[in-house]
Amino acid sequence: MDIANLIQTVAIYALPVLFAITVHEAAHGYAARHFGDNTAYAQGRITLNPLKHIDPIGTIAMPLLLYFATSGAFLFGYAKPVPVNFGNLRNPKRDMIWVALAGPASNFVQALLWAVLLVVLGGLGSEEPFFIKMAQAGILTNLVMWAFNLFPLPPLDGGRILVGLLPWKQAQWLARIEPWGFFVVMGLVIAGVVGTLWLRPLMTFGYFLINTLMSPLLALLR
Repeated sequence: MDIANLIQTVAIYALPVLFAITVHEAAHGYAARHFGDNTAYAQGRITLNPLKHIDPIGTIAMPLLLYFATSGAFLFGYAKPVPVNFGNLRNPKRDMIWVALAGPASNFVQALLWAVLLVVLGGLGSEEPFFIKMAQAGILTNLVMWAFNLFPLPPLDGGRILVGLLPWKQAQWLARIEPWGFFVVMGLVIAGVVGTLWLRPLMTFGYFLINTLMSPLLALLR
């Protein structure tokens, strides 16, 4: 593995990734507090300080290990989950949907903001590759987090959204999967199911949405 390329990749992705995971987790905490659960607030997790959300294994060790093991072909990581006591929510089943949705929604908004930066850099005639690549990395990182976290299986946000939407009997059945859900998801990722049937189609749609939303700004800067 080329160490120089690794350092360059880390430098480009460091800020987008830190923002992506920090705002994602803080958004869950803000939403939970809004709907009646102060657990994250009491533990100091409703913050934009990335140190409060970084998991030494999931945020640092695992991505680096996978980067070296797969020559950058496959990366995966996770932040320290924000604690949410769904029983404290005013309407647990309904409010669970909004709390779970807050994280992926924050990532899509961030992808949109990085896209704005990319368009503005282009409009100003900037040819600085570092900032252009960082903006592109910000779009990619946040769209991956947006799409992956919407996968409909607990403990991912999409699974909790589905639990909130399903009737009680089916919701309870799906919720029981959560203790093993991470391993099921990882198995599906390794088998290529998540990438082929979920991530690619959803990310294609995400890029289409961003391009559509950016078209007025692009027209204005021409």
